[in-house]
Amino acid sequence: MITKVFDISGKEIDNIELPAVFETPYMPEVIHRVFVHTSSGQFQRQGRYPDAGEVVSAESRNTGQGIARIARARGEGFQRAGQAAGVGGIRHGRVAHPPMSWKKIEKKINKKEKLLGFCSAIGATSRKDLVEERGHKISTIESLPIVVSNEIEDITKTSRLKEILISLGLGEDLKRSEKIVRVRSGKSRMRGRKRTTALSCIIVVTKGSPICKLTSLQGVDIKPVDDMNILDLVPGSKPIRLTIYSKGALEKLSALECTSIRIQKLVIRD
Repeated sequence: MITKVFDISGKEIDNIELPAVFETPYMPEVIHRVFVHTSSGQFQRQGRYPDAGEVVSAESRNTGQGIARIARARGEGFQRAGQAAGVGGIRHGRVAHPPMSWKKIEKKINKKEKLLGFCSAIGATSRKDLVEERGHKISTIESLPIVVSNEIEDITKTSRLKEILISLGLGEDLKRSEKIVRVRSGKSRMRGRKRTTALSCIIVVTKGSPICKLTSLQGVDIKPVDDMNILDLVPGSKPIRLTIYSKGALEKLSALECTSIRIQKLVIRD
């Protein structure tokens, strides 16, 4: 598979053959499983106070009272007196089977399946129909993925980066990201996460590039190819995000070439 290489002004300067990983078949079920497995490492463990619902003076009144033998709060003359307490399944009682903080909540997945999902997500970045289905505005772009010369890795100004993205034909998608702003409900509003915005493209570059320090352009993420994972390519498990590769990052992906070919043989055989 051959694709075009652009410079930072948006002009075509060369053609390059994509690594074999881009030929991995699209498997949305596997991508979803790998996404759930990878995101489970970010789950926050939950626990409960062991004595919650039991810190109360309660005892059973036994039989002969015409009432159930469940434990009841001791005392008289106040609202809580005589109410069931200290056991599960009642108002203000303990939780029968509370979550434990020591339990392992990370999902498990086979190594080959995890790698197959990641390779499938990378291969899906070359499919224009999937990128448009996610909501990206790329009507002016002829083919994917977008490959840019290594000059983009030396950008140090956010304004300059925005000009480059517009010259590559991503102006409409950047406007879409700026317009779509959602206000959250719940406690996240009190904790500094009041608004969420739509995601635009992700730029994959080589590790240690100066462009990695630019984080203020709304909807645009910059990721070193060595640190990229499936969470970056399919946010919310919805394939596939608009991806821009630098030429150097694309050459790094060639390391997955042999692995991708071996996986494809397994898929065809099955």
